[in-house]
Amino acid sequence: MKFEGTKSYVATEDLNVAVNAAVALERPLLVKGEPGTGKTELARQVADALGLRMIEWNIKSTTKAQQGLYEYDAVSRLRDSQLGEERVHDVKNYIKKGKLWEAFEADEKIVLLIDEIDKADIEFPNDLLQELDKMEFHVYETGETIKAKQRPIMIITSNNEKELPDAFLRRCFFHYIRFPDHDTMKAIVEVHHPGIKEKLLTTALTQFFEIREQPGLKKKPSTSEVLDWLKLLLAEDMDAEDLARDGANALPKLHGALLKNEQDVHLFERLAFMARSGR
Repeated sequence: MKFEGTKSYVATEDLNVAVNAAVALERPLLVKGEPGTGKTELARQVADALGLRMIEWNIKSTTKAQQGLYEYDAVSRLRDSQLGEERVHDVKNYIKKGKLWEAFEADEKIVLLIDEIDKADIEFPNDLLQELDKMEFHVYETGETIKAKQRPIMIITSNNEKELPDAFLRRCFFHYIRFPDHDTMKAIVEVHHPGIKEKLLTTALTQFFEIREQPGLKKKPSTSEVLDWLKLLLAEDMDAEDLARDGANALPKLHGALLKNEQDVHLFERLAFMARSGR
């Protein structure tokens, strides 16, 4: 069971090594990197490449670890007891299975994605330590223990918004997805926009990396944003000459796909103003 990327996902050699190491060690793969570098998509592609089903748990700021195990609806049970409902006698009718429960009870090996774990409260990762170690948890309302039939391939993503606890990190195999270099980015673009004109691609990527390296930029455009930008350029039937910029026109064409806040737009407008004033 080896991951070597897919036709629709350009994976670097070190990323392939990280995925396969996590699978061999049977440890969660913790993937960090800038937003838009393909962390979430990695889990989908691993599942696709290995022919496995995927379960996705999207973490929000209000998500609690217990929700991944199960939730007990005591309020509904109380209401049903007042109404004399028969179902009230079986507590299992009021237990909602979480994503971890779904993954643990799967007969086959699956890929479990815990997406953007750093969005949750700082205690969230610590509350999952027992489950990550033993691959089991106890349901207090029914007295049963849920144990994984097959240890899932677990991929956990983080945008590095907050530090994760050391005890949690010790249980993971870690990989940081570096931002693609020029050649890797060209390969990624070829997957999404096959046959794009070489001159247009070279000019567009040159501008893209110049924008990313601009001092003072608040939010650097990501891989997903350059793909959107190129899609727009192709839709507008633009060529390399249409992308030509000078000091008086520092903003790139269709810049709304790349620059996502007013501070960065104003930065390039100031650059243009300074260029005009210097003439």
